[in-house]
Amino acid sequence: MTILIDQPDFGIEAGFNKADDVEKEAVLNGGFMMPHTNSFGHTFRDYHVESERQQGVENFYRTNHINQTYDFVKRMREEYGNLDKVEMSIWECCELLNDVVDESDPDLDEPQIEHLLQTAEAIRKDYPDEDWLHLTGLIHDLGKVLLHPSFGGLPQWAVVGDTYPVGCAFDKSIVHHKYFEENPDYHNPAYNTKYGVYSEGCGLNNVMMSWGHDDYMYLVAKENDTTLPSAALFIIRYHSFYALHRSGSYKQLMNGEDVENLKWLEIFNKYDLYSKSKVRIDVEKVKPYYLSLIEKYFPAKLRW
Repeated sequence: MTILIDQPDFGIEAGFNKADDVEKEAVLNGGFMMPHTNSFGHTFRDYHVESERQQGVENFYRTNHINQTYDFVKRMREEYGNLDKVEMSIWECCELLNDVVDESDPDLDEPQIEHLLQTAEAIRKDYPDEDWLHLTGLIHDLGKVLLHPSFGGLPQWAVVGDTYPVGCAFDKSIVHHKYFEENPDYHNPAYNTKYGVYSEGCGLNNVMMSWGHDDYMYLVAKENDTTLPSAALFIIRYHSFYALHRSGSYKQLMNGEDVENLKWLEIFNKYDLYSKSKVRIDVEKVKPYYLSLIEKYFPAKLRW
């Protein structure tokens, strides 16, 4: 079961902000001050700068874009939607991520648990009364446990990276778009038009996204009867959908509920992206608070 929350009045229209508006938006919403560079000293989400990780990131996206087809996503959702891999708590899953590094991310080379807590604590500081948003910050990337042997040890290209719809044309705003030309769906007339297998305003809930940690964690939360609000589930499922919330692409597929929930995702995104830093979090100090939120919104053990 999910609960609804009042939508915030931001004094702006539900945004499909272009990339050059994002920084202005972030300053307006809350007191979080965004750093200008990532932990490597480069601007955030710069996929072209020569850096220690740039070539590896580009190779990752080439493999991702070639293999993420409509049929592949359908198979993954059927297999992992059974939630029959492991039974464990949310915090146990957080600890399982200690050794995971996201090869698709040009901004971060720290273990994922560091990023989860950086995100959650930054949100907590600016939105102290929205405890559901604090917890969303903590759990939004837990689906990356798909990389762990207990979950089949999926390859990085099937777990991390930007997400995008499959079953319709791949928008040019997607990073390293050129590699989609090697994807079978790119040449399939059933899947390579603006709407493909979908219709205008059908709602993102009816759209299949490229398979990865976002969609998996959404399924885990939903099927384990979380009481988090619908905005939290929207954030979990679409926080890597940069073609939408950074470039405004695919808005033709959204319905009214998506537009409302996007407001919260745009708030969340600045913390998800810009909290990646070398600042360390005292895990033991903040752990009791997050355990209390987990108890409030989730069962003690979840099926994964």
